[in-house]
Amino acid sequence: MSAQPATIRRDPGYLGLTEPAATLPAAHYYDPAQYLRELSQVWYRNWIYVCRASELGAPRSFRTLALGDQSLLVVRGDDGVLRAFHNTCRHRGSALCRTEAGRFPPAGIVCPYHAWRYNFRGELQQASSRLAGDGFDLRDYPLYGLPAMEWQGFVFAALTADPPPFASSIDVPLERLDNWELGKLVIGHRMSKTIECNWKIFWENFNECLHCPGVHPRLSQLVPIFGRALMEQREDPAWQDHAGGDDPQYIGGLRRGALSWTMDGRPVGVPFPRLTAEERAAGHTYLTCLPSMFLAAHVDYVRVVRLLPLAPERTAMSIEFLFRPETLADPALDLSRAIEFTDIVMSEDAAICEVNQRGLHALPHAAGVLMPEEYVVRQFQDWVRGQLSRT
Repeated sequence: MSAQPATIRRDPGYLGLTEPAATLPAAHYYDPAQYLRELSQVWYRNWIYVCRASELGAPRSFRTLALGDQSLLVVRGDDGVLRAFHNTCRHRGSALCRTEAGRFPPAGIVCPYHAWRYNFRGELQQASSRLAGDGFDLRDYPLYGLPAMEWQGFVFAALTADPPPFASSIDVPLERLDNWELGKLVIGHRMSKTIECNWKIFWENFNECLHCPGVHPRLSQLVPIFGRALMEQREDPAWQDHAGGDDPQYIGGLRRGALSWTMDGRPVGVPFPRLTAEERAAGHTYLTCLPSMFLAAHVDYVRVVRLLPLAPERTAMSIEFLFRPETLADPALDLSRAIEFTDIVMSEDAAICEVNQRGLHALPHAAGVLMPEEYVVRQFQDWVRGQLSRT
C-alpha cells in the first residue's frame, strides 16, 4: 500500500482507529498455558449463557454445561427457583449428573457413586454410611452453590461467587430489545459446529467486516454496506458525504426490498409487531454478552449464538433460532430460508477463522496489526487485556 497523504480527512463522529494498533500476541491464540489462564481469568469469572429458560420449565428439570475442566449444574426447584451448583458431590467429588439434560426424581439429587442425596436447594439430606462418624453434620456438606439468573427467557450462570453486574456484561441497555419480547419466544431450530480456532479468533471476526466482501458474497448483497467492508455508516472517514441519503450501501440496513436475513430477503416468520420503523429498517440489531453469547434480532426471528472454548485451538458454537409461537404453530410457514442463510454465513465465518488460526504459528509472527475499520476488534482485545489484568 502506498504511503498515506500528510492530511487525512476524517469527518466528526468517525468511529475508526486513527493509527495502526498492535494485536494481542500471536501465542495468545494457541499457547496452552495462555488458554488455561483465559479459562481462569475470563471464562470462570463472567456470566455464561446456559440455555433458554423454557428448557428448565418443569420443576426438577436440570441442565449441565461443561466449561474447561469445570461442570455446571443448573436445576429448577420444586419452588420454581432456578439454582446453579458445581456438578460435584461433597463426598469424594464424583460428578452428580452424567447427562446434559433431564429431570430429577422427587427424592432429589442422588450421587451415582455412593448415593449421597441432596434437595434442590443443594442441602445434603442423606449420606449412605450406616453410621456417620462423630461430629458429622449433614448441614456442613451442601453442594457448592453458584450464581444463576434468568433474563428475557435466557438462563445464565457463573463459576464465581462475584460475577460482574449483569447489566455491565451486556453491550447495550438491557431494555434495548424489549420490542422483540424475547421472553415469549420459542426455539424453532438448532445447529452446532466445532471450529478449529481459538475462541478469540471467532469474536474478532465477528467484530469487523473487512472480511465481508471476500468471505460473505451473499451477505454483502443483502447488507450492501458490508460489501464496502464496513459495519456501519461512520466507519467511513468521509461518511458525511452521504449522510442525507437513503442508499443502504452508505447508511446501512438491508438492500432495498429486503426485510430479513433470509435467502431471498423475505421474512419466514410472523413479524414482531412492536418493532419501530427504525428497528425494521435496520434489518438486524445485535446484543453481546462476552465471552459466551451474542444474538442478532431480525424482524421475524432472533438468532442466538453461544461460544464455548474446547481447547487452545478449538471452539464449540451452537445456534438457536427463536420465533414467535404463532410462527411455529403455522405449518404453512417455511423456516428453511432463514436457517439456510445462517448456515451459509456461519459456515463461511467458521472456515475463515480456521484459516486465520492456521497462519498464526509462523515463527516470525509475534503479533499482527489492526487497521482503522477494526476499532471494535481493538475494543474486544482491550476487554481481554482488562480481564487478564484483574486480581
